[in-house]
Amino acid sequence: MTVILAVIYILIFIIFALAGYAILQIKLFGIKVKDFWSFIEANQMLDKLYKFAKQYENMSPQEQIIYLSEADKIFRAFENVPSELWEEEYDKYREVLKKYKDIRLIRWRDVSKQKN
Repeated sequence: MTVILAVIYILIFIIFALAGYAILQIKLFGIKVKDFWSFIEANQMLDKLYKFAKQYENMSPQEQIIYLSEADKIFRAFENVPSELWEEEYDKYREVLKKYKDIRLIRWRDVSKQKN
């Protein structure tokens, strides 16, 4: 029984040591842990938006608003980390940004038409 408890304590210590080491590495790289976590979440959302941008040419106004909102979150998260971390995702980022710009242009054009 004491051997099992000793093994459990050692495993718990190793887990905390690895987590501490990871946090230390993130901070040494000059990134806040919160920004890094936001980047991880944004990276997952980037994949979803990339697929969405590829599939849908004409979005409803509500879909456009959601897309713009989520894309803004991604852009902010990616700005807070060095580009070396996400250079593999650059093509997806660029495609999402292109669709973002297209939607903004369409929405701006629609608003301009309504004013005239």
